[in-house]
Amino acid sequence: MGLPVNIRELINGTTVEWERIEFKKGWNPVSVLHSICAFANDINNWGGGYVIMGIDENEGRPVLPPVGLDITSIDKIQKDLLNLCNKLRPVYFPIVQPVVIQEKHVLIIWVPGGTTSPYKAPVSLGAKKNGVLNEYAYYVRRFSNTVLAKHEDEKELVSMAGTVPFDDRIDQNSSITDLNSTLIKAHLAEIKSDLLSEADEIPFVDLCRRMSIVEGPNEFVRPKNVGLLFFNDAPHEFFSQAQIDVVEFKDDAGDRFVEKIFKGPLRHQVVSSLAYINNFLVETVQKVPDRPQAIRYFNYPYVAIEEALVNAVYHKSYEIPEPVEVRIEVDRIEILSFPGPLPPITKDNLMEEIVTSRKYRNRRIGELLKELHLTEGRNTGFRKIRNAMKHNGSPEPIFKTDDDRSYFITILPIHPEAKIKEPVKGQVRGPVEAQVEAQVEAQVEAQVEAHDELTESQIKILSECAYNPLSTKEMVQLLGHSTLSGSIKKAISGLMKNNLIAYTIPEIPQSRLQKYQITEAGLSILKQYTGEGEDDN
Repeated sequence: MGLPVNIRELINGTTVEWERIEFKKGWNPVSVLHSICAFANDINNWGGGYVIMGIDENEGRPVLPPVGLDITSIDKIQKDLLNLCNKLRPVYFPIVQPVVIQEKHVLIIWVPGGTTSPYKAPVSLGAKKNGVLNEYAYYVRRFSNTVLAKHEDEKELVSMAGTVPFDDRIDQNSSITDLNSTLIKAHLAEIKSDLLSEADEIPFVDLCRRMSIVEGPNEFVRPKNVGLLFFNDAPHEFFSQAQIDVVEFKDDAGDRFVEKIFKGPLRHQVVSSLAYINNFLVETVQKVPDRPQAIRYFNYPYVAIEEALVNAVYHKSYEIPEPVEVRIEVDRIEILSFPGPLPPITKDNLMEEIVTSRKYRNRRIGELLKELHLTEGRNTGFRKIRNAMKHNGSPEPIFKTDDDRSYFITILPIHPEAKIKEPVKGQVRGPVEAQVEAQVEAQVEAQVEAHDELTESQIKILSECAYNPLSTKEMVQLLGHSTLSGSIKKAISGLMKNNLIAYTIPEIPQSRLQKYQITEAGLSILKQYTGEGEDDN
């Protein structure tokens, strides 16, 4: 049976944090049962975890190649697991998959956070003493260890009873027909899950159960909210304002603005809105006297925007009828979501260098976004945004909430140099500005003289890029091809080599949103061939 996760990335801790993975060299019934109990309790709302048997560990990391399990023992282990899980109170059954890794047999136990927690497990599996059943206890995860719950943990587990995170709850007003099989298969294909190969061979309800996006008996199975958010074409029909609004303000007063609304499955919302926002990002290249390298910066770094927006989608409450809002102001970008952060984060410690939150509002949304490589994991967002702004030479980002934590806003100030307007006609320029401009012009002229003769395909690409940035796929379509051929690769490579086109997201060359834009040198050369790029007046 396949799991809805990329097995190779799971083993290497790429899409699932190490704290949510426990490696076992061999079969230890008591230890495995306690770990299943701890992951099912999911005291931190991490989304449960994985027990991987057949791989030894060293300080929480896998030791590869695996030691493996005897193939003849795997069937018995699965039967023993069934009996063991019946001992949990209440009963809980994880999802189990045998896999072959580096020619060794390994057993993976997926333990999603339970919906009837808290769970207790027997402390030992010994025989009854004086006719009395074994002692039962709560187990929880602390960092990468399964531990016996302390008194404070027990109180917290009990207080969490009946408070399953919203994204993991059943939607009683929907049916399994509201889940789109095409979207589910596309997700499995994108994350390279082995479950995709079985998707057409098993009943749809079983596929959804394996994805843990439905629950209930077969005669009354219902989707979970996370399933509707990711695998329904119109989640806003179930959750009002489950959308991303991008508003571009044309002036400081806010009287002139353009609004673009992104609806649909969460992944589509995120990817489409980021592609749209990318059109507002502008790179500046400044040649500095007596320095071999030019200064390059963006008005806003893409990485910071992506992280802030994905975090807003991840952490917002879908019970509150408010969209995620991106406001593109004249001098900043603001990303707003509702409500604010969970304790212990407050408005007073939000701007500290290290901000840590132990709890998460949507455990399953974060899990799926991470599998899609749209977010990296817990407690990395603030640091990643700060680093991206610093690397770009931008001012520090600002994070805000109020006393009641009713909202959360990330403010990304524009790069200070990007606010400098072009001088008006006839304005006297200083000697430094004039020298820099002269050097840039000389650099462009040198490139124009030194470039190789352009092919017809390259001229077409430059002509189109003069108006809109193009992705590789769009270039292929522009040139009338169905696939990326060697000749097209050569054409793109030549334009890049001569600095006639450049990445729109240079800091992430392999970004799925990557496009190519024409450079100043490219415009100059295009004028030579076609006259395009000239001013209209």
